[in-house]
Amino acid sequence: MRENTSILCEEKSTLKLKPAVYIVGAGPGDPDLLTIKAKKLLEQTDVVLFADSLVPQEILEFCREDAQIIRTSSKTLEEIVPMMVDIVRNNKSVVRLHSGDPSLYSAIHEQMQQLAQAKIPFEVIPGISAFQAAAAKLNVELTVPGLVQTIILTRISGRTQVPPKEELASLAAHQASLCLYLSARHVEDSQAKLLEHYPPETPVAICFRVGWHDEKIIVVPLNEIAESTHKEKLIRTTLYIISPALGEATARSRLYHPEHSHLFRPK
Repeated sequence: MRENTSILCEEKSTLKLKPAVYIVGAGPGDPDLLTIKAKKLLEQTDVVLFADSLVPQEILEFCREDAQIIRTSSKTLEEIVPMMVDIVRNNKSVVRLHSGDPSLYSAIHEQMQQLAQAKIPFEVIPGISAFQAAAAKLNVELTVPGLVQTIILTRISGRTQVPPKEELASLAAHQASLCLYLSARHVEDSQAKLLEHYPPETPVAICFRVGWHDEKIIVVPLNEIAESTHKEKLIRTTLYIISPALGEATARSRLYHPEHSHLFRPK
């Protein structure tokens, strides 16, 4: 039975993909954190357009030897989308490889709009986001019963403006587990806004290039994140996790408590 399954898997991996654009999340950097579906697509696709400044070269080792690899860090949307359209119209498949999860700060919205207008089929394949990989490396759960039950994913205004109703200080008022992306260049401003609501001793994980070979994760009090960021010379690819869950937490979930009954464990 196991041998038959192996043969089926091997045969399946050699199937030709239908001509389409596959928008794939490469995860935070570690090739082992790719989804199985993402790996299969890389193994089968004709062309890969990848964000080479954000996706490690090692992930391309899954690609076919004859696959065409196109770097996109120096290209604009006006160059990238027509290229993908031409590839699909020439009866080939293309993987558009993004870092992390495509649903978060990956600029796929405008790509999907233009592909739809050109009547080019596409599919989005999710990936692990940096905040998930960082929490795993830190051995923490960001939702601790009785302490914090909400996770906020956000950024501070920079060249891309954040809507006024999502201003960082107002989000900090919740004192939730707050994951701050794309903000290392504005860390002083971020620290000041966070300190309006979080206590200065709130632990913050500063996570640089999570999942890469030069990954660096340090935990400092909130009132030291600007100093630590400058000391480490971090200006990009840095995630901040601000959360009471990073400190001492002793609460336990009700889910597996012996006094808690539910459908599958009635009293």
